[in-house]
Amino acid sequence: MTDPLKDRARALRLYGLIAHWDDIDETGWLPTLIAWEEEERRKRSLKRRLTDARIGHFKPLVDFDWDWPRRCDRTVIEDLMSLEFLREAANVVLVGPNGVGKSTIAANLAHRAIIEGHTVRFTTAGNMLGELAALDSDSLLQRKLRFYARQQLLIIDEVGYLSYSNRHADLLFNIISSRSQQRSTIVTTNRPFAEWSEAFPNAACVVALVDRLVHNAEIIAIDGDSYRRKEPRNARKSAAQSAGGGGEPGRQTPRTARCRRRPSRRSSLVRTRASAGRDPASRSPPRPRAILQLPPRPQKRPHVRRTSD
Repeated sequence: MTDPLKDRARALRLYGLIAHWDDIDETGWLPTLIAWEEEERRKRSLKRRLTDARIGHFKPLVDFDWDWPRRCDRTVIEDLMSLEFLREAANVVLVGPNGVGKSTIAANLAHRAIIEGHTVRFTTAGNMLGELAALDSDSLLQRKLRFYARQQLLIIDEVGYLSYSNRHADLLFNIISSRSQQRSTIVTTNRPFAEWSEAFPNAACVVALVDRLVHNAEIIAIDGDSYRRKEPRNARKSAAQSAGGGGEPGRQTPRTARCRRRPSRRSSLVRTRASAGRDPASRSPPRPRAILQLPPRPQKRPHVRRTSD
């Protein structure tokens, strides 16, 4: 009969404890020690996978405005969050114009996969293909291709935003082909598949590339205006409402100037009449003015003109 606690220690590769298992089997601290080690390794593994994935900052799916796109199958996207497509080694292709949330959905799927313990890599097509094309050594290129091939989930963002050479097309085909039926790949693109020949002009492998990608794939089309136009519009509206305050709509609160406001002539006349109507007895006596005494001016001596004898 196998010992579950010893199997946990073997999974953690605690070979020193396993070698002296008979000496420490009856101790009460052994289950606590193994539980501590498992929890610490889970934390470090999650942190390492989050760093290696390079997802970056993204909006959670709970804050996604499903009413903004004119066309978006929410049910299918929420079903993808169960990660069933990873177990089937299926691909996901998000097609739509700029700014409709394709990258946000892909980032949420990547984050969910990391939480579930999968290895993930999030990259743009430009960065990935540019990095691979810049490698001169064939051994380094093959090593990098194997790196992208072994990721349990690979997200290639922004396919079709730029134009690529035949070498870039061949590299992308190599990655998609090596992962086909083996690992899941998520691709976001702003072009329908009929226009991929414009992104990869004169590439002979475009048809084969699309064929390998869409085989056993979930294709989700999203249509609508860009979220980047919506957010500044809402920001300007909220700023206008906060500037109006509780006063009249459209009227701004007067700004306090740094310099003191000059009194108007009417307010000066009112103060003068008010002071003139007071009782003379109630007025405070005027302050004595200091008399400035000047030194006496020196007298000029008369000028005497001398005449010669």
